[in-house]
Amino acid sequence: MISKQEFARRRRTLMELMTDNSIAVITGAAERIRNRDTHYPYRQDSDFYYLTGFSEPEAVLVLIPGREQGQFLLFCRERNPEREIWDGYRAGPEGACSEYGADDAFPIDDIDDILPGLLEGREKVYYAMGRDPSFDRHLMEWINSIRSRSRAGASPPGELVDLDHFLHELRLFKSAGEQKIMRAAASISARAHCRAMQVCRPGMYEYQLQAEIEHEFAMAGARFPAYNSIVGGGANGCILHYVENSAKLTSGDLVLIDAGCELEHYASDITRTFPVNGRFSAEQKAIYDVVLQAQLEAIEACKPGNHWNEPHQTTVRVITDGLVELGILDGERNELVETGAYRDFYMHRAGHWLGMDVHDVGDYKVHDEWRLLESGMALTVEPGIYIARDNTRVDERWRGIGIRIEDDILLSGSGAVVLSADAPKTTSDIETLMAGK
Repeated sequence: MISKQEFARRRRTLMELMTDNSIAVITGAAERIRNRDTHYPYRQDSDFYYLTGFSEPEAVLVLIPGREQGQFLLFCRERNPEREIWDGYRAGPEGACSEYGADDAFPIDDIDDILPGLLEGREKVYYAMGRDPSFDRHLMEWINSIRSRSRAGASPPGELVDLDHFLHELRLFKSAGEQKIMRAAASISARAHCRAMQVCRPGMYEYQLQAEIEHEFAMAGARFPAYNSIVGGGANGCILHYVENSAKLTSGDLVLIDAGCELEHYASDITRTFPVNGRFSAEQKAIYDVVLQAQLEAIEACKPGNHWNEPHQTTVRVITDGLVELGILDGERNELVETGAYRDFYMHRAGHWLGMDVHDVGDYKVHDEWRLLESGMALTVEPGIYIARDNTRVDERWRGIGIRIEDDILLSGSGAVVLSADAPKTTSDIETLMAGK
């Protein structure tokens, strides 16, 4: 669990990056209607939670560095005993101060009366324009209202500054507390993938394997997946974002599972591909071993000082060589890479940042150059090969094989730490686990 002290440190660090006489405004996530009068399960906006630990809807965070009356202000719902009977406990402004460390807190219904006065006279407003169009309009209305009174001496903010650049750079580097949670999340997800391998049988449905995985998440304290679980049997494994998960699993096919839990607002993201009947065919094993070799070499390239694109380039080289060796591609490697011939079978990148969001925040390039990897960053490594069932340009024996292998990586001074290593990924280890040996 992230401590109150760490949330406070994050706010201080962000405010140190802001200029004098400035203000930052960060909105919480809105509730989303599922249908009629029911909502999707609520999940707080990651930026907002990163700075506050506050998980209620209808909330706005304001940071004003150097303000004598208090730098950390929170607008939130008031206590309401009647609504709390129906919807659950609310912290209220009092709880925002006592439980979350706000210097001052106000009812969200009073924001129209209070926030314009806080904006007036500030030289810069740090805000993520475009993320919440409704609040964007309110903010501009408040600023324009101040501008309309400039002849009477009102001083409107002089500049809107994109908050994301500063905040997301902070989120890119994981603290010791964050790393501990991410290790736990990856461990839970690895156990869930092991469970799926152990219970998988021909005749099961994809959604039944999904249920086994998400049961393991919940029983370990991770109540929700970090994203929609992908369970693709056979040719469904060639659909990158397949989430229907409704087909029956067939002996002789592979099943690709891309699933990870969210624990205390931090995501894990693991993919394993294994045979429904517990034994890889010769063709499946041949493709699988190419993907695994690409992943292992890419993980070796995940080290401080290398640039972000180096692991991806590694996977492209290994996969292209492997496809040539298997007779699926024909030609010389450099030319095939240059022309992008491999993209018919490997059409995505090798990974992404990982953190509070499964596709986490942070720039991949700095000044149009791939950024260098540094200790404290977390990312995935997930090469794949996908040969569509209707791809008549390849021999029929390869068609319908979709394989991806993905692990969660934490960068340290010594290189890559594989957080999800407990999920087996060699063909022999997978077959041994599925055989119950």
